[in-house]
Amino acid sequence: MPASPKTFHVKSFGCQMNVYDGERMAELMAAQGLTTTDDASAADLVVLNTCHIRERATERVYSEIGRLRKDAGEQGRKPMIAVAGCVAQAEGAEIVRRAKVDVVVGPQAYHNLPDLVARAAAGEAALDTDMPVESKFVHLPGRRKVNPSAFLTVQEGCDKFCTYCVVPYTRGAEVSRSFSAIMDEARSLVDAGAREITLLGQNVNAWNDADDRGLHGLIRELDRIPGLHRIRYTTSHPNDMTQGLIDAHRDVESLMPFLHLPVQSGSDRILKAMNRQHTRDSYMRVMDRVRAARPDIALSGDFIVGFPGETEADFADTLSLVDAMGHAQAFSFKYSPRPGTPAATMADQVPAEVMDDRLQRLQAALNRDQHAFNLASVGRTCTILLERRGKLPGQMLGKSPWLQSVHLIGDHQIGDLVEVELVAAGPNSLTGQAKVKAAA
Repeated sequence: MPASPKTFHVKSFGCQMNVYDGERMAELMAAQGLTTTDDASAADLVVLNTCHIRERATERVYSEIGRLRKDAGEQGRKPMIAVAGCVAQAEGAEIVRRAKVDVVVGPQAYHNLPDLVARAAAGEAALDTDMPVESKFVHLPGRRKVNPSAFLTVQEGCDKFCTYCVVPYTRGAEVSRSFSAIMDEARSLVDAGAREITLLGQNVNAWNDADDRGLHGLIRELDRIPGLHRIRYTTSHPNDMTQGLIDAHRDVESLMPFLHLPVQSGSDRILKAMNRQHTRDSYMRVMDRVRAARPDIALSGDFIVGFPGETEADFADTLSLVDAMGHAQAFSFKYSPRPGTPAATMADQVPAEVMDDRLQRLQAALNRDQHAFNLASVGRTCTILLERRGKLPGQMLGKSPWLQSVHLIGDHQIGDLVEVELVAAGPNSLTGQAKVKAAA
């Protein structure tokens, strides 16, 4: 049986919510007296916090387990391996059978990780994929030191049941955290060094509470926290973009001019087959209202190519939507059948080579628009939040209000808010030059 670990390493795959969950698991283990290490090969306990959205991501977990064991074996070590997250939830027993890991814990039960590790060290079975009614958040330790830009989960789960998606099965039904718990954690994040908070949820704009505040009301309250300079949120559903939330983009200065709103396809026929519950026209009308409220907003989206039954005409509708919207950035994927979802058994699965071709054409259009948005930003003056050091001497990297990566040279510190002029742009980043303040 594995010995009780003294050091640990958490590696997260996939979405921002997994990053948040990974940070919280690290805090849990640190509260038990374990020491974190950036070197997975040197850790006594390795936690793989997994994503189940893509088939390749699932296989990557098994590859990572094999690599960890190989590297450790060459050093004469046998670390404890824990698999957490959505793959653990969906394939818990299979992971134990196939990979023979020590601990398996789902995304709604990771507050039990310390107990599961102790059970594994004692030679007992350590698998927990329950979805308890009681919130896991009440069991998590307080926030201590965080990065200048921090994540805060406010909503979990999904009731939309898109036909390609496993989230309702791995994360459960939509649940909103309480207003008071969110405000308490936000204050602790700011006290710990955060200057920007990104609110997270599978459908974050579905957040609500007993007082019917809605996400817009929550954002307005967060805006009152001293020291919190920036607020963002992701990921949203078009059907939950209320007028109150759109108005918040107009009224709340700390709410950054950026909106990630997945559309997935420009074809109404495919949107219906996906059970997206919106149409091309309704999506575009929402975006028009957002732009009317905040004309400088940067728009982002998600796209899936090769959904079962997608024809070249359907794909042409997606390309025409991209041309019409001019996204500042976007994410695009080939359809990946997930076991247990309705789309996995649909007829007319699209051949891989057709998906490859369509993805290349879509990404070319999206990259074109992202570069165009960056080029149009040259000459703007804005404030960037510095998040880390760059590769060059004196170089710092940060984010613009429009979530663009910006690098500049100067005597600055991580966490600084710096007024810059954007002086050059590439496809993926911009160069900023700090504005010199006039003498008093």
